[in-house]
Amino acid sequence: MVTSETQQQPYEVTVSAPVNIAVIKYWGKRDTAILLPTNSSLSLTLNQDHLRSTTTVRADASFNKDRLWLNGKEENVEKNKRMLNVVRELRKVRKALEDADESLPKISGLFLHVCSENNFPTAAGLASSASGFAALTFGIANALEVADKVSRSDLSRLARLGSGSACRSLFGGFVAWEMGSQLDGNDSVAVQVADESHWSDIEALVLVASDAQKDVPSTAGMQQTVETSPLLQERLRIVPERMARMKAAIEKKDYDTFAEVTMQDSNQFHAVCLDTFPPITYLNDVSRAVIHLISGYNAQFTTGDGATGRKGYRAAYTFDAGPNAVLYVPRCHVPEVLAIVNKVFPLPENERERTEYLGRAAEFIGKEDSAAVDVMVQKIGVRPMPRGSLRRIISTNVGDGPRVLAKGWSSQVSLLNSEGVPK
Repeated sequence: MVTSETQQQPYEVTVSAPVNIAVIKYWGKRDTAILLPTNSSLSLTLNQDHLRSTTTVRADASFNKDRLWLNGKEENVEKNKRMLNVVRELRKVRKALEDADESLPKISGLFLHVCSENNFPTAAGLASSASGFAALTFGIANALEVADKVSRSDLSRLARLGSGSACRSLFGGFVAWEMGSQLDGNDSVAVQVADESHWSDIEALVLVASDAQKDVPSTAGMQQTVETSPLLQERLRIVPERMARMKAAIEKKDYDTFAEVTMQDSNQFHAVCLDTFPPITYLNDVSRAVIHLISGYNAQFTTGDGATGRKGYRAAYTFDAGPNAVLYVPRCHVPEVLAIVNKVFPLPENERERTEYLGRAAEFIGKEDSAAVDVMVQKIGVRPMPRGSLRRIISTNVGDGPRVLAKGWSSQVSLLNSEGVPK
């Protein structure tokens, strides 16, 4: 693959990319080859200081094939069609630049070594494929020196070829994936609705009920739904109006609408999964206890009805394709919400385990009105779950898009050693 004109200098970059958790869910493809969705979706990008994929990419004339290592294990690149699609398209972008400017180094023909790792469980409903393919796309684009030659939305289109929701992780803040209408998918891209500074008051609590891989992977599950669920058609009718309401809520920082639409869409997404034949069940007893808990908590403060819109929400739950809850909460209510969660899901007894379990969330402990919390929990009427029902709590907030951590090889940052294989 390497030509005689190829420069011998290796091109390397290490990047990180964030997780995104949707409030309007993507579920179903109208084109499975280029991953075109059946509906638009909208997500919040979470702070990659807490949840991220880190990827090192090296393009080197000494390499004799493309290689990929994921979380310490080498993967078969030839069987990873989605990765091949992303690599192929980015090489085409680089080749077009080289053809147009003969002075550019000929690096489009170099083989790549890619090493990636997540700092959270893979395939457990925490959007690992989104951050992973966003990091892969952003990393290769930087290694091939094309990241600044295409728009970020166009780069999101290429990330979409790897994992649909990865396109949303190419931006920080609040991000929409517009489904588009073109058959070639060129208008199915991510756009930033608002950056991470726009509504910085929103915190996220990820309640990890399980770190095991899903029984039904998202790719297989959503196609079962497309083929068998009559309820999906009703969902597709409703989503455009929800997208408009959610965008308006974000623009106005209208938490009541944001919370209500978030929970409604999560509920409907999982109803569609149950309507699939055979049914798909991602939620478990812990998930349902969280739904009951947050619903009962909100009920003590909300007024109004479905017709006029309820006011007074203090927390919103959402579940992706897995049992782990993500709670979006205004920062002022985090101590209270966390205290209520801890009443129902007891903390580890061991101090070291408790510190690991809480992480950043520990800074909110003790800031609540404990007497008021006791009354709230009593009114909700949820029985405490066995200790260990939650594996841990990840506290984070809205964050930025992909970051370049190092250009060139770095002994401290690179995931590859100086020879181009994992350390």
